[in-house]
Amino acid sequence: MAGRKNCKKFTSRESASKINVKESVMSETKFVIDPALDIEGAMQRLKSVVTHTPLQYNANLSRKYQCRVYLKREDLQIVRSYKLRGAYNMMRQLSADQLAKGVVCASAGNHAQGFAYSCKKLGVKGVVFMPIPSPQQKVSQTKMFGEDFVEVKLVGDTFDDTAVAAKAYTVEHGMTFIPPFDHPDIISGQATVGVEIVEDLPQFTQDPIDYLFLPIGGGGLSAGVGAYFKSTSPHTKIIGLEPEGAPSMLAAMKAGHPVELDSIDKFVDGASVKRVGDHNFAICKNVLDEVHLVPEGKICTTILDMYNEEAIVVEPAGAMSIAVLDDYAEQIKGKNVLCIVSGGNNDIARMQEIKERSLIYEGLKHYFLIRFAQRPGALKDFVNKVLGDNDDITRFEYIQKHNKESGPALVGLELRSKSDYTELIEKMKKYQINYNEINKDDNIYGYLI
Repeated sequence: MAGRKNCKKFTSRESASKINVKESVMSETKFVIDPALDIEGAMQRLKSVVTHTPLQYNANLSRKYQCRVYLKREDLQIVRSYKLRGAYNMMRQLSADQLAKGVVCASAGNHAQGFAYSCKKLGVKGVVFMPIPSPQQKVSQTKMFGEDFVEVKLVGDTFDDTAVAAKAYTVEHGMTFIPPFDHPDIISGQATVGVEIVEDLPQFTQDPIDYLFLPIGGGGLSAGVGAYFKSTSPHTKIIGLEPEGAPSMLAAMKAGHPVELDSIDKFVDGASVKRVGDHNFAICKNVLDEVHLVPEGKICTTILDMYNEEAIVVEPAGAMSIAVLDDYAEQIKGKNVLCIVSGGNNDIARMQEIKERSLIYEGLKHYFLIRFAQRPGALKDFVNKVLGDNDDITRFEYIQKHNKESGPALVGLELRSKSDYTELIEKMKKYQINYNEINKDDNIYGYLI
């Protein structure tokens, strides 16, 4: 691909993980070498199927960061994410015999819905394997997009279990497996997002995009759009984004090849995989200028801000390209900035957890184990002497212990301002409150949120 160059650095939020690609990628990956992409062919196959989603100038973000921010709204795609592009592009190229035998996929989210819609569009039998704990909303959406052409099988407790079952079923029934990201045809389909951006940009500006921010899961979108931009706009700095709890591409860049992480935080479900694809890494290592990690709490704050300020519903993966702008505020001043909003499949049932994670990240929500003296008025003293006028008790669980001097209570506090925390701790010490703060490293933390 013309115009490619080695990526320069890979960063976490604190920029503590910067490394030079020449040090991290000492040799070509032994898995796949630079797969060929047919992006032009993908555009032709998809033009009558997918929505050409809008490229929008965002006045609020542009004013906030003193630059020109454009949003590519893949949350407005037919299935509310870009995943339809890759799935349909691959399936459309299967032979008549392969289509007659049917297709299979394993997914807990957006790929399943893009796959299901493609099955209906092509009139092909499809089988979707999903983990048993999958939210009912996602199961229902998959069935809705696929109608009578798709069968959903709930198998396994984790995605890895589900994928194994799906591939075994594929072989047993002589069907074709449609992977979520690790195939040149999938990557080529996702690359059409970049083609649309380049086509639409002249209506806003004749200048090139300076910074392109896009999410990384398995690497389908980042490889496809990254490859297209490096060939058409080599000036553009391409920043791939991963959640802090699932840094699989960062790990691959450091190792020089894809590696499997022992465990990941699956909260950003559209961008949390244990291992990036081989084809995807072979491209990404040449086209991404940086890989940057975004805290899950920051993503949650952005989801709430986009809904409250822009009336835009984004899923966690779709919010990453906007959430990261704070970390690049100085670099992007006066620049043309493109953020790919990759999807909007956000289950409303998750909103309470999203709000909770946001408050904790912003320093406005804190949990404590407090051992109150077992005497009348102990809790009253805590409320009157320790809590500030704007502090609110949002959770309180207490069991009285007989024949003991103190009893433990789980106390959740929400503050009006992050700066109120220091005063709260000072008062706890002043009035000799016996407490332990619960943080994200404690086992009980997962129970709380």
